[in-house]
Amino acid sequence: MRRKLAGILATAVISALAIPAFANAAESTPATDVRSDPLGDLISTALGGGLPGSVEFKMRATMYHAGAKGIRAFDSLGCKVAAMRTVAVDPKVIPRRTVIFIKETVGLAMPDGSKHDGYWYASDIGGAVKGLKLDLFSGFGAASMKALGGVDLSSLSVSKVGEFKGCPPQ
Repeated sequence: MRRKLAGILATAVISALAIPAFANAAESTPATDVRSDPLGDLISTALGGGLPGSVEFKMRATMYHAGAKGIRAFDSLGCKVAAMRTVAVDPKVIPRRTVIFIKETVGLAMPDGSKHDGYWYASDIGGAVKGLKLDLFSGFGAASMKALGGVDLSSLSVSKVGEFKGCPPQ
């Protein structure tokens, strides 16, 4: 009975959400988001209680930049940190190598002048990053933190959207 119910639910979810979900994913998912089975992901997400684009966590954040005391140009994976892309996480909450989407960062100015798409790469950890807290890497020098200045870091909408292999894109 449970399998039959799951099958019916999966069919309903696919019918109701598949086309809009895939259209949105095609427009906003970065090339580094390794999702080998989007349809399977959609079904498992729906069966797990969430829907694509739904907020999994409300988190608070701080910012860090290279040049600050003790901050190196490499993350905990040994990769170069990427301005406005690298995020330090508590690996008990969000595993390293997870691609996350932070709604409030969409449209922020990137170092190259483009607009942020909201995708960040969990490739760093920090001693003060515990529980529902993030540490967003803004770039090099204290001036780089201005890009995040208008964001309310006390309550961010965070969703896990995929995984990446190797180092995050620069």
